[in-house]
Amino acid sequence: MTGIVDWAASRARMIMAFIVLSLTVGAFAYISLPKEGEPDIEIPAIVISLPFPGISAADSEKLLIKPMETELADIDGLDKMTATAAEGYANIVMEFEFGWDKTQVMADVRDAMDKAEAEFPAGYEAYTLEEFNFSEFPIIIVSLSGPVPERTVTQIAKELQDDLEALDAVLEAALAGNRDEMLEVVIDPLRLEAYNVTATELINVVQNNNQLIAAGEVQTNQGTFAVKIPSSFDEPRDVYALPVKTNGDRVVTLGDLAEIRLTFEDREGTARFDGEDTVALQVVKRKGFNLIDTASLVKEVVERESGEWPDGLKAAVDVSTSNDTSREVRSMVDQLQGSVFTAISLVMIVVLAALGLRAALLVGFAIPTSFLLCFVLLALMGISISNIVMFGLILAVGMLVDGAIVVVEYADKRQAEGVGPMQAYTDAAKRMFWPVISSTATTLCAFLPMLFWPGVPGEFMGMLPVTLIFVLSASLIVALIYLPVMGGVFGRSERWLTQQMNDIAGLGIAVHLGLFLGAAAAAILGAIMIPPLVMLVQAAFADMDTQNTLGSVVPTFGTVFMIALGVVAAAALALAGAVFTLLTVFALFTRLGRLGRWIVTNVFGRRSSRVKAGYRRSAFGKFTEFIAGNPIMPLVTAGVVFMFVGTTLIFFGNNNRGVEFFVETEPERAIVYVRARGNLSLGEKDDLVKQAEDMVRAHPGIYSVFSFAGSGGLNANTGGAQSPKDTIGQIQLETIPWETRPNRSEPWFTIPGTSWTINRQVKDPDFDGDVVMADLTEALSAIPGIKIEVLDVAQGPATGKPVHLRLKGNNWDDLMESAGIARQAFDGTSGLTLVEDTRPLPGIDWQIDVDVEKAGRYGADVAIVGAMVQLVTRGILLDTMRVDSSDDEIDIRVRLPENDRVLSTLDTLKVRTSDGLVPLSNFITRTPVPSLAQINRIGQTRYFDVKADVAPGLMKLVEGSGPAAETVAVLRPRPNGNILSEDGGRFAVLSLEEDGRDRNLAQEVDRGTLRMIPVNANERIAEISKWLETDPFPAGIDHEWTGDQEDQAESQAFLSSAFAAALFLMFIILLAQFNSFYNAVLVLIAVVLSTTGVLIGMLVMDQTFSIIMTGTGIVALAGIVVNNNIVLIDTYQEYERYMPRIEAIIRTAQARIRPVLLTTITTMAGLAPMMFGLSLNFIDGGYTVDSPTALWWKQLATAVVFGLGIATVLTLVVTPSMLAIRVWASTYAMWFSQLLAKLSLGRASKAARDWALIRDARRVGATEIVWDEDELRNPDLARDPLDPHLRAAE
Repeated sequence: MTGIVDWAASRARMIMAFIVLSLTVGAFAYISLPKEGEPDIEIPAIVISLPFPGISAADSEKLLIKPMETELADIDGLDKMTATAAEGYANIVMEFEFGWDKTQVMADVRDAMDKAEAEFPAGYEAYTLEEFNFSEFPIIIVSLSGPVPERTVTQIAKELQDDLEALDAVLEAALAGNRDEMLEVVIDPLRLEAYNVTATELINVVQNNNQLIAAGEVQTNQGTFAVKIPSSFDEPRDVYALPVKTNGDRVVTLGDLAEIRLTFEDREGTARFDGEDTVALQVVKRKGFNLIDTASLVKEVVERESGEWPDGLKAAVDVSTSNDTSREVRSMVDQLQGSVFTAISLVMIVVLAALGLRAALLVGFAIPTSFLLCFVLLALMGISISNIVMFGLILAVGMLVDGAIVVVEYADKRQAEGVGPMQAYTDAAKRMFWPVISSTATTLCAFLPMLFWPGVPGEFMGMLPVTLIFVLSASLIVALIYLPVMGGVFGRSERWLTQQMNDIAGLGIAVHLGLFLGAAAAAILGAIMIPPLVMLVQAAFADMDTQNTLGSVVPTFGTVFMIALGVVAAAALALAGAVFTLLTVFALFTRLGRLGRWIVTNVFGRRSSRVKAGYRRSAFGKFTEFIAGNPIMPLVTAGVVFMFVGTTLIFFGNNNRGVEFFVETEPERAIVYVRARGNLSLGEKDDLVKQAEDMVRAHPGIYSVFSFAGSGGLNANTGGAQSPKDTIGQIQLETIPWETRPNRSEPWFTIPGTSWTINRQVKDPDFDGDVVMADLTEALSAIPGIKIEVLDVAQGPATGKPVHLRLKGNNWDDLMESAGIARQAFDGTSGLTLVEDTRPLPGIDWQIDVDVEKAGRYGADVAIVGAMVQLVTRGILLDTMRVDSSDDEIDIRVRLPENDRVLSTLDTLKVRTSDGLVPLSNFITRTPVPSLAQINRIGQTRYFDVKADVAPGLMKLVEGSGPAAETVAVLRPRPNGNILSEDGGRFAVLSLEEDGRDRNLAQEVDRGTLRMIPVNANERIAEISKWLETDPFPAGIDHEWTGDQEDQAESQAFLSSAFAAALFLMFIILLAQFNSFYNAVLVLIAVVLSTTGVLIGMLVMDQTFSIIMTGTGIVALAGIVVNNNIVLIDTYQEYERYMPRIEAIIRTAQARIRPVLLTTITTMAGLAPMMFGLSLNFIDGGYTVDSPTALWWKQLATAVVFGLGIATVLTLVVTPSMLAIRVWASTYAMWFSQLLAKLSLGRASKAARDWALIRDARRVGATEIVWDEDELRNPDLARDPLDPHLRAAE
C-alpha cells in the first residue's frame, strides 16, 4: 500500500496537475452549490384529507375514518397513523420509516383509498394526498396593503402570483388574507310567496340542475359517437335564466326570485400587516435551488412588476417583503465562513509557531484543498450547503490537519538529517502511512453509525457525518499523496531559489543592480507587448471574410498563429523578468544578512558554543521517567486518574444544569396565540386581536407584524404543534434582525495595576429575542378577557410543547375523565405554564331531529330538510363556473339573505302538500346538544393530549443526593428574592413541599444543606411520572409520553447505540493494527477520559447537556481522541524492538509530545471561537459574539474542546503509566515464576543458571565493546571470540 506514495512522487507533474484540477473543480462546485439555512428534509409522511360537507364528527369517525384505517393499516413501512374526525371532513396523517419508497407508498395508499371509498356514504368529495417537506415553508412574504378595494388588491396579488410562480426556482406563491370569489344567488322570501314558490320546489330545481350525467355513446353503422351534456352555466345570465316554475303562460326563472351577484365568500378571518389590511404571498422555493438567489429573484420580480403599475395604484398600494429567510441564511453563511477562516487562521498560527513557515504553508494548503474536494463530493451527491455542512467543515478543520502535521513534522526531522526534500516527504508519508490511515479510520468509525440516526433529528443532523466523512477522506488523499509531492516540489524550488539568491548576492553590487534593472525592464516590456498583440488578433478576426476560405480564412489563421507565438514569447519574457526581479530583490536581503553577520563577527568576535552529544531527556521525558520508571508510580498515577474521573462524574451528577433535547437558541420569529372562550363573532375576535396587535407593534424590538383574527395565518414551521383549541386569532411577528440591532458599550476587562478599563461593543440585551418575548408575554397577559400563548419559531428541528402526555382508550367517558384528571395534575405541578388539553371546548350545537313518519305524510324527507337548513347556513351549491377575474372555477351558491340566515327562519319555511303549505316546524325539532367538533385517533384508538411548557429559569431545592434526594421547594427568579444562587442570582419560592415549611431556606442554601438544581422539561416529566406510577386513571386508559420526550428518548437510545458501535468498530481496527488486545483497549481508554472532559466543560461553561449537540460531540470525540493514543502506541511498538521497554515508553512520550500536542491544539483552536460564540468578519471587518447562529454550536464545540483537551492531558499521563504497569507486572511475574522454579528445582535448574549469568554479567565493569572493523569487511579474518584483540574498553 505504501507503494502509492512512491508512485505519486515519481509522477510529480501529474499529481500537480491533479491538484490544480481539484482546486478548480472544487471552487466551481462551491460557487454553484445551493445555499440554504436548514437542510431540506423530506419527511416520510402523507396527509389524506377527505371533505364531506355537513357530516358530524361522530359520523366522520364511524363512516369515514374507520374504513380508511382498516385499509391503510396494512401498508408496508407504516410507522404511525393519526386520524382526525371533525365536522365536515376526515383527515389521516400517515408517518412512515425514513428511507421509504415514496412512489410505491403513494401507489399503495391510492389503492387502499380506492377500496375504502366503496364503503363511504354518498356525499363525500374527492380526497387529496399531500406530502410534508421542510423546504415547503415560505422563504419570503410579499405583502400588499393599502386603502384600495378588496377586489383590486386580490387581482394584483393574483397577477403577481402568476409572475412569481413562473420562475423556475419558485414552487408556489400561496395567497393569505384573501377570499375566493363566488356567484351568490340571494333568494328573496317575499318573492317566493308572491310567485307561490316553496323552498322545496326551489331546492328540487337546484338539485336537479346540479348533476353530472354520463350520457354514454351511440353506436351506428357509421361508427361510435360519444354523447355529452355540457355544463348549464357558462356565465351569470345562465343562472338568471334557470326556470323554476311555470306560472300560467309565464316561466318563473331564478332571476325573478333572487338577486344574483359576483361577490366573495363569507369572511372567516381578517388579515393585517403592520396594522393595515393585507393580502400576502407566501413564496416557497423548489428543492435544490439556492435560497439566497431565489429570494433576490423574487424581490427583483416584485420591484419590476410593481414599477409597471399606474401611478395611482403605486401611490395607494404598499408593497413590502418580510420574513425573509435569505437574510438569515446569508448572515449564517457569512458568520460560518468567518468561523471557517478564523479556524484556519488559528490553526496556521499554531503550526507556524511550532513548525515554522514552510510547514505552516503546507499544512495550510491541506485545509482548503480538503474542503474543495469535499465540495466536489457534495455536488456529486446533490447535497446543498447548509448550516450543518458549514459546521461540519469547522469541526473538521482541526482534525483534517492531523495527518498533514505528523507527515510534515517527520519530514522536517528527515531533512534535518540531510535527506533531500522529495525523499524526506516520501519517507515521512510512508512511515506515517498506516498510523494516519488508522487514525482517520477510527475517526470515521465514530461518524459512520450516525448515518443511521432515525427520525427528524437524524435527518436534520445527517449532513454532519456526511460532511466529516467526505472531508476526512479528502484529507487522507491530501496528506498521503498531494502533500508529499507538494512538499518535495516546494523543497526543491526553495533550494533552487536559495541557491540563485546566494549566487546573485555573491556578485558585485553594480552587477546586482544591473540584473535588477534588466529583469524589471524585461517584465515591463513583456507586459506592455501583450495587449497590442491581443488587439491585433481581434482585428485579424474582425477583418476575416468567412466566405473566402483560401483568400481570407487561411491567411488570417496563419497571421493569428504567428501573433500567438509573439504573445507566448511576450508572456514568457514578462514571467521570466518578474521571477528574476523577485530573485534580485530577495538576494538584496541575503546580501544585507551577510553584511550584518560580518559586522557582528568583527565587533563581538566569533562565539564558540559547546556541542552536547548524546541523547538527553527533556522536561517531559523526565516527568515520564518519574511516573513510569518505577513499579509504584504507574499504579499511583492510574489511581489518581481513576479518582479524578469518578469524582467528576459524581460532581456533575449533583451540579449539572439538566438535560435538554435540542439547543435553545434566541428566537427571531414567534407566533402569539390569542385565546378566548365564548361564542364570539368575527368582529369581536378582531377587536381583541387588534388590542394585542397594537401592543406588539409598540415594542421597539419588533420588526414586522402579521395579525389574523378568526381563521387564517402564515405557514410556519411549528414542529407539528397545532394552535390551542380556544384560539381566536394569532399574531406572527419578526424581531429586529440581529445584524441591525443597536450596540451597547460594556466593560470588558481592567488592565492590571491600572484603572484603565477596556470596553467592548455588544448587542443591546434589551433587543434579545428572549427578552422581547418575555416583555410581550408580560404585557399581553394584562389584556382582560383573553389568554396569551407565545410560541417561538426557532431554528433547528421544530418542536411543540416539551411536556406532552397522551391518553389513549376507546371509552369516551373514561377518556374525558382521565384527561380532566391529568389536566388537574398538570395545573398543580409547579413550573408548568401554558397548560392545554385537546378535550372538546365547552359549547353547544343545534341538533335538528326529523320526525320521518310525519315528514313522509307531508311528502318531505331528510334530504329536503337538509337542503332547507343549507339555505339558512352556507347555501346550496348549484354549480361551478369560470369567470375572468379568477383562475379557478368559482362556486354558485343559492342562499337566503343575511338577515334571514338564523335558525328561526326554519319555522317560516313551508313544504307544499296536498293539503296546502305546511310549515317545516310541524315535523322537525331543534335541540341544543354538547358540542363535539373533533375526535382524534392514533393507532385506531381515541386519544387526548395534555401539554404544557416549562417556565424558564426555575430552580428546585433538594435535600440529599442521588435517587434518594427529596424536593423541598421550587424557586423562580425574582430581582428581590432572598435566596441567592452560587452565581449571584436571586430567587423566590414558587411552591413549597411539606418538608419545606417552617424552614429558613436561604440559610440552608448558604450552608449547603440544600442544593439548587435547574428545573427543565425532563425534570418535570420525571416528577409527573412519579404520580403516573400511582395508576390514577380508570381501567382501559393507557398513557405515554410523546412529542419531544419521545424524540429525545429515541435519539438518546440511538446515540448510545452509535457510541457502542463506534467503539466496537474502532476496537477491530486497532486490534488489526497493533495485534494486541491490551494496546487496543488502552487506546479506547481515551474515550472515557474525553467524556470526563465533556462533563467538566459543561460545568465550566455553565451549559445544559443537549441530547442532540452534546451527545453528537461525545460520539465525535470517540473518533478524535484515540488518534493521540494511536501515535503513542505505534511509536512505542517501534521503539520496543531495539531498546528496553521502559526506556521505549519514556522515549515515545518525549518523541511524540510535540505532534500530539500540536494536533490537539489545532483542533481546539479551530473550535475555540465557536465555543465562545465568536465569529470574525474577514471581508467587512468586525466581529460578532453569541449571534443566533453561533448559539447553535456552542455546546457541541464545548464538548469537543474540553473533551479533547482534558483527554489529551490525561492520555499523556495514563498511556505511559498503563504501558509501564504491563511491563512491571510482566517483569515481576517472570521474576516470581523464576523464583518458584529455582526454589522447586534447585541450582541445577535453568532459572537458577540464568540468574547466575545475570549476576556475573553485572560484575563486569565494561560498558563498551571495541572490535576491528577490518574483520567486519573481510570475514576470512574473523578470529576466535577470546582473541585478545576483542577487548573491553575501560
